[in-house]
Amino acid sequence: MSQASKYRVGVLFGGRSSEHEVSLASAKNVMEALRQAGHVVVPIGITAEGRWLSHSDVWVRLTAQSHGLLPVASEEEKWELLPHSEPGRPWPEVDIIFPVLHGPYGEDGTVQGLLEMANLPYVGCGVLASAVAMDKAIARQLFAQVGLPQTRYQVVMRHRWRREPDDVVAAIEEEFVYPLFVKPANLGSSVGVSKARDRKQLIVALDLAARFDRKILIEEAVPNAREIEVSVLGNDEPVASIAGEIIPGNDFYDYSAKYEADTSELLIPAHLDEATMLEVRNYAVRAFQALECAGLARVDFLMDGDSGVLYLNEVNTMPGFTRISMYPKLWEASGLSYPELVDRLVLLALERHADRQTNCTTRN
Repeated sequence: MSQASKYRVGVLFGGRSSEHEVSLASAKNVMEALRQAGHVVVPIGITAEGRWLSHSDVWVRLTAQSHGLLPVASEEEKWELLPHSEPGRPWPEVDIIFPVLHGPYGEDGTVQGLLEMANLPYVGCGVLASAVAMDKAIARQLFAQVGLPQTRYQVVMRHRWRREPDDVVAAIEEEFVYPLFVKPANLGSSVGVSKARDRKQLIVALDLAARFDRKILIEEAVPNAREIEVSVLGNDEPVASIAGEIIPGNDFYDYSAKYEADTSELLIPAHLDEATMLEVRNYAVRAFQALECAGLARVDFLMDGDSGVLYLNEVNTMPGFTRISMYPKLWEASGLSYPELVDRLVLLALERHADRQTNCTTRN
């Protein structure tokens, strides 16, 4: 691919998600890298309440609000609201949108659908891949269709858990042995995820997951699990980075280990033999293609520490973009710098948008 031309890139960040703060951290680095690559950055923040704001200091304001240092923006503030702009202050002019949004209302196909309706080019996966990857239970069904290895699991709906808790626990214990992982089906950054070692912890974990989603995923734990991650980049011909490994600072790679504590260790490349490295990269591309991803995704695996068997864990369609995040670090180790990576993502988004424009939208 040739170097992308220089564009006005609207960077979307914040959003109505429990991963609001993670999005702010990722967006800061993405905006810096886009500027280093020569693009003009147009910041567009979305408050935790869902208000769209465009202003030169919107990232600073939203970050201050997330830390309780500023009140939520009032209607009287002279900020531009999107899409309901102030008179004479329309949408900022942009050539392309880079949605650095994590979790629901941003990574799940909702924003992607809005941008499709507006016929705006945007970085990353489309509506289908974003929505399916966000729903880990549905994604697992597609992975099974193409023969990708996965751990055993069950899905429990929130309404059933609240109505029939004893029956739910009995069904889970009949199928699995402890420990188990319990997580909201539609969330990321390990928010709401718990490891349950007995019935008491299982009940607490189900209650926690039910706070975040109507669908709860219960997964069999992998013995002495190693956490392996691969970054994938591309559209119709995606390529995989080298694999990396995470040594969690906590019992597992939870939210605190990812973003708050400084005790987790990233091994790049992962300590894998050549055949296993090739296998995990191949699985990553197959998972990317199974969901019809585009642009980018990080594919996460669990490896049995005793047998060496690999299990696909999940696909993250808008992985973290902080300086310590695995996605950009894996590409850097594979020979693509952070500014080159975001530049490549802009080019891939424009390439995919141009391809969509060849679709016939009339009957003639």
